[in-house]
Amino acid sequence: MSGDDSPTAGRTAGEPRAVFDALAEEMGRVLVGNDDVVEHLTIAILTRGHVLLEGVPGVAKTTIAELFARTTGLEYTRIQLTPDVLPADITGTHIYREHTGEFELKRGPVFANLVVADEINRATPKTQSALLEAMEERRVTIEGETLALPEPFLVVGTQNPIEMEGVFELPEAQRDRFQLKLTIDLPDRTAERELVDRFDDAPELDASAVDDVVSADELLAARDVVSAVYVAAAVKEYVLDLVAATRDHPDVDHGASPRATLAFVDTAKARAAIHGREYVIPDDVKALAEPILAHRLVMTADAELSGVSQAAVVGEILDAVEPPGAETDRFVPPGEAVASTDDVDVEHPGMQ
Repeated sequence: MSGDDSPTAGRTAGEPRAVFDALAEEMGRVLVGNDDVVEHLTIAILTRGHVLLEGVPGVAKTTIAELFARTTGLEYTRIQLTPDVLPADITGTHIYREHTGEFELKRGPVFANLVVADEINRATPKTQSALLEAMEERRVTIEGETLALPEPFLVVGTQNPIEMEGVFELPEAQRDRFQLKLTIDLPDRTAERELVDRFDDAPELDASAVDDVVSADELLAARDVVSAVYVAAAVKEYVLDLVAATRDHPDVDHGASPRATLAFVDTAKARAAIHGREYVIPDDVKALAEPILAHRLVMTADAELSGVSQAAVVGEILDAVEPPGAETDRFVPPGEAVASTDDVDVEHPGMQ
């Protein structure tokens, strides 16, 4: 891999940057804007994470998930969650077959590569909990029988932030299992005009218009590349400082968990690889801070009454915690010559 600005010369199997470029280009045939969402979904699939999409109705949350599934060629299921959906409707159950006199396992929709839990906050806490084992252990237990889920496996939950009736707030344990939470904003006027023109020319345009441009084998190979990305000790300390700051912030009752710390390192490695680097820089960590931290913070009662948002707290923490190399206004990546003895030394072992 080369620097951020180097072009990608064709599609290479297992190359994270080429995988992302192929996905972004193909999804762009239907999707207008939301490039960051495509990048974060790619990061999640390359790091065994799960994604929570939040946005008002009509901003294409479900379409984004289906586009991602189709362009990756992954088996895709969508679960429309409502208060009457039961855990067995998600995981599956044993059904008695009268003609054989035996019970037969009927697998639920969770047995797919990409599972969209649509309007997840409409399901009861009991039903939401049916996803906990699947998201963390990547397996499902049905009436005492434990079954492995396919690889890769990604859960994309969607929720509407403006409805208050008939919804159940996700419990902290469930939110913590979502590696990233992304907010799908309303498009600006330019993007919305492009959307109007595109669908005026092709009213039938939908997720079925895209092709699979990346295989499951390529995604798994790209995972191996991501796992080999180098993280300097100084960057790891920066991550630990950010997570610790969430636990000490006066507006936060409960800060981020060690699961968030691990997610920081994993996703930063994936972002570095997607941007063509073999090492993580502080900007990778900063770019992922809000998607990783905000939904995990449990605010104090006073902060909630005062309207202090989780995103605002993350912004304060980023401003307060000094990243590596800040004292010299530069960060020395692995293999780069050190300009002075004041620079932070984070060279990759064995690189000159």
